[in-house]
Amino acid sequence: MSVPVTIRQIAEKAEVSIGTVSHVINGTAKVREKLRVRVLDAIRSLGYQPSQLARGLRRNRTSMLVMMIPDVTNPFFPAVIRGVEDIAFKSKYRVVLCNTDNDRRKETLYLNEMRSYSPSGWLVIPSVDSEIAPHFTKAPGPPVVCLDRQPQGWHGDVVLVANEAGAYSATRHLLRMGHRHLAVITGPLHLANAVERLNGFKRALSEANLPVDADYIQEARFERNSGYTAAKRLLRMLPRPTAIFACNDLMALGVLLAARELGLHCPEDLSVVGFDNLDFAEFTAPALTTVHQPGYQLGTAAARLLLERIAGSNQPPQKLVLPTELQIRHSVAPLSGTYSAALPNPSLEPTTVR
Repeated sequence: MSVPVTIRQIAEKAEVSIGTVSHVINGTAKVREKLRVRVLDAIRSLGYQPSQLARGLRRNRTSMLVMMIPDVTNPFFPAVIRGVEDIAFKSKYRVVLCNTDNDRRKETLYLNEMRSYSPSGWLVIPSVDSEIAPHFTKAPGPPVVCLDRQPQGWHGDVVLVANEAGAYSATRHLLRMGHRHLAVITGPLHLANAVERLNGFKRALSEANLPVDADYIQEARFERNSGYTAAKRLLRMLPRPTAIFACNDLMALGVLLAARELGLHCPEDLSVVGFDNLDFAEFTAPALTTVHQPGYQLGTAAARLLLERIAGSNQPPQKLVLPTELQIRHSVAPLSGTYSAALPNPSLEPTTVR
C-alpha cells in the first residue's frame, strides 16, 4: 500500500512554503503564476490526491449528500436514486446511500453516524415507522428533503407523487369495466402515501354511489409476501371481490400468485391493478395494468430542491407533487362482458393504453 503524499513533501519538491501549497490546493489566496505552476508540477509528479473528507471538515461541510432509503431491494427505488445521483454528480456532489431496511432504529443510527461526516445535505425516503422528523427539526443543520413519503410531523421540503389522483383513476377504470365488488390492499396506513391511495379508492367508489366494505380494505406492507397474504384473505371471502387494487406493484405480484394458487384466472376471474409501473409490469402474465409514478423525476426534483437549499435558498418549505398516469394493459377485463360508460367523467389524469 502506497504512503499518502503530504503537503510538506509537495512544498519541499516545489521549493515553496506549506502555506503556498495550501493556497494552490484550496484556492484560498492568489498565488503568483510561476509558483502555482511549480506546485502543480510537484503535485502531478508525486501523485498527490487531496482528502476530500479532510477538506470538507476544515470547511465544516463535505461535498457529500446522504440518501436514506427504506429497502434497497424494492425495484422502484433504483430509478429514484439514479435521478438523485445524476443531478448531484453534475454539481460535483457525491451521494452516499444508506439502506434502513424499513427499520426506524437503523434509520436513527445512520442519521447519528452520518452527521459526523458533515454532509452538505440529506435526501430521505422515510422508513415505514419513521420517527425521523424530530431529529432534523430540533437543531439547525444541513438542509433536508424528504421524498416519496412524508413522515409524521414533517413540515420541511418534500417531493411526492399524486397518490390520491393515481388511485382514483385506477379505481375508476375498474368501475368502468363493470366491477362493483372492489377490494383494495393498502400500504401501512400510518404512511401518508398509503392513506392518500386509499382515499383515492374511496373517492371513486363514493362518486359511483357504492358503499365501502371495510372487509374489502386490507392493510399490508408494500411487499410481495404481504400482498400475497392479504389477497388470500380477500379471495376466500363471500362474495369474493371481482377486482383488487393493490397499492404497489410488488403487492400486485402477490395478488397474482395468490389467485393462481386458488385456481383463479386473471383477468377472467379477477381483475388486478397495481401502482408504480415497475419494469416487470409489462412482463407479468397477464401484463399488469398499473399507475405509473415517475421515479427518476422524483429523484431529480428532490436533488434540485436540495441543491437550491445548499446554495442558500430561503424560500418557505416546498411541497412538490408530480403527476401519475394510468398504464392500461391486460390484467383488467370487463365483468361478464359489461362495460360502463355511464360513470361521471370529471377531468382525469392521463391514461395510456399499452
